[in-house]
Amino acid sequence: MPATPVETVSPRPATNPRTPAQRLARFRAPFSLRCGAILIDYIILSAIVAFSTLVSRLMGGGGRSAGSSTLTIGIVLVTFVAALDLCVLPGLTGITLGKWATGLRILRTDGRRIGIGRAFVRHFIGYPLSFLTLGLGFVAAAFSTRGRGLHDVIADTIVVREGPAMAVRVASSKPTT
Repeated sequence: MPATPVETVSPRPATNPRTPAQRLARFRAPFSLRCGAILIDYIILSAIVAFSTLVSRLMGGGGRSAGSSTLTIGIVLVTFVAALDLCVLPGLTGITLGKWATGLRILRTDGRRIGIGRAFVRHFIGYPLSFLTLGLGFVAAAFSTRGRGLHDVIADTIVVREGPAMAVRVASSKPTT
């Protein structure tokens, strides 16, 4: 039997999105994971306050100095942990404890790390503004094509899923020198 020629089709050329933000948007974090991540962060902070309140009450809190100082230490501790978890960690690594647990990362729209200042703006200015819009700033992340909420737009950030594909995209979006 003579061999019949097999017709081959050349593979489609890979279509690369135009901007790094568009490349990262392909790996945007699902809204439910984003909600889970912030819930974990706030559960940690609430647990510190609850524990310090419990210790304060056990020490005879209320008007007594021992209980009041214990509660004050708890409030100072939760402020420190909040600044560390919601500002410093994302600024240096792109993750909070909640985002680490859910496999998410915060990046600038060009794929670089966000930095401490941008993390501060995102969480301590962007989040309250998203709350002031009756939560619509957060809901925007569920319905926008790039998955960015008002706080992300204000800080020029995007939340993406971590994984091998994301790492390749971020690495390829960095300029070579």
